[in-house]
Order: sequence, then structure tokens, then C-alpha cells
Amino acid sequence: MKPVKVGLLGLGTVGTGVVRIVEGHQEDLQSQVGSPIVIEKVLVQNKSKARNISVSADKLTEDPWEIVNNPEIDVIVEVMGGIETTKTYILEALSRGKHIVTANKDLMALHGPEILAKAHQHGCDVLYEASVAGGIPIIRTLIEGFSSDRITKIMGIVNGTTNYILTKMSQEGADYADVLKEAQALGYAEADPTSDVEGLDAARKMTILSTLGFRANVALEDVDVKGISSVSREDIAYAKRLGYEVKLLGIAERQDDYMSVSVQPTMVKKTHPIASVNGVFNAVYVHGEAVGETMFYGPGAGELPTATSVVADLVAVVKNLKLGVNGKQLGLTYKEKKLKTDEQIASKYYLLLHVDDRAGVLARITQAFAEYEVSLESVVQHPNPNHPEAEIIIITHDASKASVNKVLAAFESMDVVKSVKSVYRVEG
Repeated sequence: MKPVKVGLLGLGTVGTGVVRIVEGHQEDLQSQVGSPIVIEKVLVQNKSKARNISVSADKLTEDPWEIVNNPEIDVIVEVMGGIETTKTYILEALSRGKHIVTANKDLMALHGPEILAKAHQHGCDVLYEASVAGGIPIIRTLIEGFSSDRITKIMGIVNGTTNYILTKMSQEGADYADVLKEAQALGYAEADPTSDVEGLDAARKMTILSTLGFRANVALEDVDVKGISSVSREDIAYAKRLGYEVKLLGIAERQDDYMSVSVQPTMVKKTHPIASVNGVFNAVYVHGEAVGETMFYGPGAGELPTATSVVADLVAVVKNLKLGVNGKQLGLTYKEKKLKTDEQIASKYYLLLHVDDRAGVLARITQAFAEYEVSLESVVQHPNPNHPEAEIIIITHDASKASVNKVLAAFESMDVVKSVKSVYRVEG
């Protein structure tokens, strides 16, 4: 049996996991694909660096072109990260007929259509299951499992760092800044946490999921993004009192071929299953016209969960290779991208206002909602011992984003409204 030879770009956390699984599960892999899978070459930054896994020195290289140009290598597994340089290697490898497995969400969010078009041109596979939600097989599910359905909504917790922070704030009543420091100390958050806490990481993942789910080329700049750095302990306490949890959700919706994609802190009804997804776990909820509601849950990161997704893609590539059907299931887009306007984006909203504590204030506020045709589900007013003003908590019925923005603009010119403390979308 001729072995299938693999080039591995990167030997960090995920790359190490890939080597462990491929070498440790060789019998299982051979039984699935009918031949050995051999890691032929591994790209590293420093060949002499001490590692917690044993890889023979002759397999290590510091030159990526030694892998890209090697005619013996059938599949390249990319787990090195980076965007422009990595894209150059992958496009060149595709032009040489090599198949690609990648865990690189940044690359696929920004250049996915170009890479998939090149793969299609050369009859190659590009599989990227590990780029979103670590160990959850959500990408394969969207491409294959929902191929006969029409997806109308994808909603997910796709960033474990922010979910860990919000979970700790909810369970312990802690402040955002304190929990962020703890997450950094535990290695859940980077020294510069901007990509996670400002929603950029989740936005890249939602770009990939919405492109696949809606079969249209959704770009990163199409995603409306707001992070969690302004979420306060008070916001979470009020949410819990009203029966909600605050989660950073990616939300992609489609109606009549018009779509919207956003990442934002959202109040989720405690009865919704996604509200109970805690810690560093991820979950993706998918609604199809035929199947209805489905939810996929699991670890969103980590050496072995992510490496498991990478190796599953590797097995799929090798199976396609044996059947001669590479390049047939690329999840190519074929629909025109039509983005919703603010008038078309509708949801329930939660607002927390600080206002003058005197007669007639509530009437003026509710009049502003009425003027822009935003109906109210509930209104709660009470004094706050920590503020000289009264606090008003409002939850609306479904309202357009444009109408809510007009109400907020009206509040800016009202002397009785001291501040709009919080505005969150409400789900479930």
C-alpha cells in the first residue's frame, strides 16, 4: 500500500496534536482510508528548539518551499497561522495539485473565496473544519448535512475566551477587568486580548459560517461587530433578574434572500439551550426551513479537540483521493449577496436608562418609542441607591434597528435622560 504523504506547516499546539493523532492512531486511520498516512516534512521556526513531542530531525525544515515544492507530498496541513505569507504558500501548493487542510480562520475569512476558486481550478480539496469552533464539526455539517435544506439563521457562541469571561462575571458577580486578568493568567486570553474581547475573532468565524450557510460571499466588513469590554457587572445582574444570560453571540439571519451578520453581546432567555453554554465551550445553533432548530456543542479550542478536526479533514481528503473525487465538495458560493438595511434588521432590545427621578419622565420616554413605532414588552422603573437618578429598564417587542436608533437619537436631546447605560439585542 503506497502511503499518503503529508507536509505539516507549523508544530505549535495544534500541529503537535496532529502529529500525536496521526502517529498514535495509525491503525484506525489505515482502516478508514486503506493506506498509511505519513507525515513527511514539518515546517518549524527553529529546528534545534526543545519540544514536548519527538519528531525525527530529518523530517524538520525551516524552509516552507521544501514542503510546497516537494512532489512526493500529497496533502499540506497548515496550522502555522498568519495571512498573506501563508496564502502565498497555499495558492502555490494548489497550483501544484496539492490538497490543503487548514485551521486558519483569519485566512479563510479574508481570502476563502479566492483560495476555493484556485482549488476548484486545479481539482484540489481545501478543508477547514478546525477554523471555526475547534472540535465541533460545524463546517462539514453546513456543507453536507444541510445541503438539501435552506438555512435561515445561524447563531453561535464561537469564542471561548469571551464566553469564559461572561460566565465568570455571571456566576461570581465579578468585574470584567478582574476576570480578564484571570483569563490571561490561565492562558485563555492573550496578552493583547483585543481580537477576542472586541469580537473580531468571532466576526471572522461568522464570516465563514454565513458564507457557507447562505452560499454567498459574505466579507468580514459585512459583519456588524461589538465586543464585550463595555459589559458591566450591573448589566449581567439585571439580565439575570429578568431571566436572561448575557452572551457574545454571532448572529447570521436570512429572509427573502436578504441577509445580516453581526457579533454583539446579547441577552439570551435562560430557557434557550445556548444560554447554558458556559466556560470556554462553544455552541452553534442552526435553523433550517425543513429541519427546524438544531444545536451543536463542544470544545472550541485546545490541542486535541482542534487537532481532531484537522485529522478528520485529512481523512476526508485521503478518501476523496482514493475515489478520485477531490475538489467536488468545496462549498462554493453561487448566490448574490444582498445585505439587509437597518430597516430590515429586526429584533427585541433591552435598554437601561438613567433618568431624572421626577413625575412625567416615563411618559416622555414612552412617547419617543411610540413616535417611532417601537412597542414595549416591559418597563421597570426603580431608584438605584448608587445613583442619584432613577433607572428605567425597557424590553421592546421586535423592532427594526433603524427605529431603535431613532429612539436613541431622540434620547440624546432629552434633558431628562441623563445617559443610555446599555443597549443589547434580546434572543430566545
